[in-house]
Amino acid sequence: MAYINADIIKITTPLSRDVTSSLRAGDNVLISGKILTARDAAHKRFVELLEKGEPLPINLEGQIIYYAGPAPTPPGRASGSFGPTTSYRMDKYTPQLLERGLLGMIGKGTRSADVIDAMMRHGAVYFAATGGAAALIARSIVQSEVLCYDDLGAEAVRLLTVVDFPAIVAIDSRGANLYEIGRNKYKINREKNGG
Repeated sequence: MAYINADIIKITTPLSRDVTSSLRAGDNVLISGKILTARDAAHKRFVELLEKGEPLPINLEGQIIYYAGPAPTPPGRASGSFGPTTSYRMDKYTPQLLERGLLGMIGKGTRSADVIDAMMRHGAVYFAATGGAAALIARSIVQSEVLCYDDLGAEAVRLLTVVDFPAIVAIDSRGANLYEIGRNKYKINREKNGG
């Protein structure tokens, strides 16, 4: 479900393709509901299971995976600081997870052409979270529980309950890429100004 308020779009999980197809690169969103966390070690395990023909320990249908691991949780809080990790580390695993129904990813940095092609095929979006705002992001987390791979410590797969998690649509389901758009605008402005 998506609710548009001025320049901020509020979305809830699980996502649907109607919602992902309505989002555009550059949209500011606030995400509420349940999101998963997983980094490269967990992604590697997911793909190893898929290659063996075994089921995943989580259901990816309509889900968002946040590429992050938490800092220690202070007393009285649901989570410690919880900033995004660099997304390209998940790129070799992502297309297979998109085939299993994953519709959203949150991280920082650009994605490979293979990931963007798979996103377009499956109607998924990639959100960017601000790397320097880990403590602020943690305020939107109201509950955190380990689902699997506890042996990975901070990289264990978690289920987060979030309220108004702030993100930007970096790459939309049509392949429009905010990183490219920004570079092109900068290049055009530089050329106009003789630089």
